[in-house]
Amino acid sequence: MLDHVYFKIGVNTLPAQGELSVLFSGQAKPLPSHQIGPAVHDYYLVHTVMSGYGTFEIEGKRYDCKQGDTFIIFPEVLFTYAADRTSPWSYRWVAFKGPLAQPLLGRIGITPSEPVVCVRNLRTVTRLYRDLERAFQGSDYPELSDLEASGLLRLLLKEFGSDNTEKLAFDTLETVPDIERQIQQAIRLLSLQYAQPVSIEDLSRTLGYHRMHLSRMFKQATGLSPMKFLLKIRMERAVDLLTGSSHLSIDHIASSIGYADPSYFSKQFRKCFGVSPTEYRLNQQMLCPAHNHS
Repeated sequence: MLDHVYFKIGVNTLPAQGELSVLFSGQAKPLPSHQIGPAVHDYYLVHTVMSGYGTFEIEGKRYDCKQGDTFIIFPEVLFTYAADRTSPWSYRWVAFKGPLAQPLLGRIGITPSEPVVCVRNLRTVTRLYRDLERAFQGSDYPELSDLEASGLLRLLLKEFGSDNTEKLAFDTLETVPDIERQIQQAIRLLSLQYAQPVSIEDLSRTLGYHRMHLSRMFKQATGLSPMKFLLKIRMERAVDLLTGSSHLSIDHIASSIGYADPSYFSKQFRKCFGVSPTEYRLNQQMLCPAHNHS
């Protein structure tokens, strides 16, 4: 690049058509007063200033940028950026697209009206950019490079979010009372760990609350005791497995949802639905005979 002191780029030769896809990453030091735009891109493009100075303009607003400042170009939004005439910036960048890009940036407070973040941990961000650039250089396995780049981009966005906490667009943990946060944690634990042997004592110990207090607060939040909530999750999963196309045996379904004893599982299922798991499956097959042959 004749208008740069140096210019390096790594291109993703096999970008996935997923929710967040890295296109390319690189670094450059343009000559004094070098300018890009006014123009538009059809992808997101992030620049982090490594040294020097420059300006960034978007939606009629101008931002004076220095080391650590990160500015984001949005698809189809008119922009201009230019290096300072006496102390031109150097920067690293990454381009990406995908349906998750806009909502994810919005959640960390980055929008066309708030397009600049000041990075505090420049060393970490520089390392992530460096790894992104290297991921696309000389790899024999472009599929693996794409996976690596997606992970690095998410880590990079996490750093931007950490430096932009006053603009985060979702509830932070600090705004939620401790007991409410612990109840949410209990709900997540039971919803994810239903296949494991779980007791209220284990749950209370994990969350640091007395079992009676936790049970009372849990029921106040959900309308169910922790163990009845766990039973509900297990029975819903049992129904999914009985009506799905997996054709698992009743023993296998029982162990999949946290019951070592299939007979006890069948007893609990009958209490909830009035029929045994086998009868429930047969009834569903009679209601949907085509499903039985799928």
